[in-house]
Amino acid sequence: MASKRSLNAKNLEALGADALAALLIEVSEGNAAIQRRLRLALAAAEGVQGAVQEVRKRLTAIDRSNTFVNSERRKALVSDLEAQLQAISGPIAMGDPEQAFDLLLRFLEISDGVLERCPDGTGVVIGVFDRAVQQLGSLGSAIQREPETLAWQIAELLTQASYEQFDGLVPALKNVLGDWGLKVLGHYCRDRGAGDGNPYLLQIAEARGDVEGYLAQFTAEELSWRDTSTTVGRYLLSCGRAEQALEILDGAANGVVDLQDSQWHDTRIAALEALNRSAEAQELRWEWFSRTLSISHLRDHLKRLDDFEDVNVEEQALQVAEQHPVSLLGLHFLVEWGALSRAARHVFAHEDEWEGNADTIHTLAAERLSADHPLAATLLLRPLVFFALWMGAAKRYRNAAEHLRSCEQLADRINDWQGHPDHSAYVERMQDMFGAKPSFWKLVKR
Repeated sequence: MASKRSLNAKNLEALGADALAALLIEVSEGNAAIQRRLRLALAAAEGVQGAVQEVRKRLTAIDRSNTFVNSERRKALVSDLEAQLQAISGPIAMGDPEQAFDLLLRFLEISDGVLERCPDGTGVVIGVFDRAVQQLGSLGSAIQREPETLAWQIAELLTQASYEQFDGLVPALKNVLGDWGLKVLGHYCRDRGAGDGNPYLLQIAEARGDVEGYLAQFTAEELSWRDTSTTVGRYLLSCGRAEQALEILDGAANGVVDLQDSQWHDTRIAALEALNRSAEAQELRWEWFSRTLSISHLRDHLKRLDDFEDVNVEEQALQVAEQHPVSLLGLHFLVEWGALSRAARHVFAHEDEWEGNADTIHTLAAERLSADHPLAATLLLRPLVFFALWMGAAKRYRNAAEHLRSCEQLADRINDWQGHPDHSAYVERMQDMFGAKPSFWKLVKR
């Protein structure tokens, strides 16, 4: 049973209205944020119009302010914005949807000024405006507004967008605007140069299902870029235009293959499958796996093979990993695939190549190998220790000390060091080279 002193609504109600009012007056003294919340609550108690006036007045005050908002003040600003948004989407929307809709538009109008004076690396502030955009879409279905009028109001907002805060506005209002409203909005955006108009025109074309209008937003040069061709290819696939998608993707096929091009390859694979060109899709999966050792592409490739054929292909894949020009990628694949004996052999085969700047891969591999292959695990942990000491990277000392302790534990299970110095000899060598780093050795002793 909860204590009667617990801070919850039931216990506070028991204090009575007079006591609560006195407490609120005391708590709000000198706290502008709480005072504004209380005034807003009092205004809402008078009726919708009172709440509308209070919110409109507060939004004007926020809009007129030119005070820079640092990280310490950001929380108060967000709380203030949230309070206004809750009032609009709550009691005002229930009592007068039309006025609530207009207030939401006004709320969004102040976003540029707010974001200009409040750096928002966390995304918290822009998140409030994102929620307002979504609520505008929900509320739009509850009001009767001419599509032309609504399109003009939305175009006004898009004209003011400097921080991508309205990227979800067109999709949110797609159903409210309808095809005619979207078409009018497109004209307004072109005429007024709304922000960076191209993204909005793309969204409008998508919302209307206007494939040709969508494609018209890209130049031939832009379509030759892999990232752009990937985006366009996905859209065309969603519209059932696989042949056209493949043509655009292949138009961007020239140039250096980057390991970040996975999405382009995936989209091209999807286009080939949509055209029933499965053999070519399989070839592309294998080609991409061979370059990147992508586990997901290999799994997709294997599950499409005939029975028993996958066993031979899996063996080929393991050999590809072992012979990959980037030994670190090979190690990562072998460990993730669960081929730990081969991973251990890979460690020994490339023992002079392991460097200590790939902390995540080394640590994970050592952890997986430690049970049955303690020497291989040790040979992966030692470079991490050496790298931290050699670079004087004090931030890495704690992890490096932990790695050295792990090496000590692994040493108890190593009978044959295969020409490598045992743990005592290795520690002695590290002390000879880096004995002048007392902060590290203190961590080791702990």
